[in-house]
Order: sequence, then structure tokens, then C-alpha cells
Amino acid sequence: MTSPNDRHRVYMAFQNRYGWHCQFLEPDLRTLLPRHLHFKSPDKIIEMVERGGGFPDQESRQMLEHGISIGRGGVFLNLTEEQYIKLVH
Repeated sequence: MTSPNDRHRVYMAFQNRYGWHCQFLEPDLRTLLPRHLHFKSPDKIIEMVERGGGFPDQESRQMLEHGISIGRGGVFLNLTEEQYIKLVH
């Protein structure tokens, strides 16, 4: 099993501009990762955050839902090595 120390922390920023645009940054919030994603539905954002370990508590889920309701926001994810590699390549 993967320990929390084996995870990569990244920030996912999202914005609704004729669809949901997601970009990823290193924890310094300055270094942009090369992969950008685009979704038609905010449900895909919620699914991605669930897979990325971004809901440590109910407050985190509520903050994400608020961001979606106003059309922009961001959340820290704790990605596995495999998930992180997909973002940087």
C-alpha cells in the first residue's frame, strides 16, 4: 500500500469558460505543470478530486462545491506516483 509520503501534492485550479478548464501547479503555486484538462461537466472535476485524495473532510467538499457554483476555484490533490507522471508527461 502507498504511504502518504509517496504522494505528490499538486494544486488543481479550475474555471468555467464555455466548459470547465483545469490546470495544475506544483505546491509553490507558481510552477505550472504541462497538462491541462477540459470537461463539459463539473461532475468530472468532483470525480478527479475524489481520485486524487482531495477530500480529507466535509469542509473540503463544501469548498469545492462552492467553487463550482461560482465558476472558479482550486483544490490541493495528493496524487500517486502514477497520477503525477501523467500530469508531467
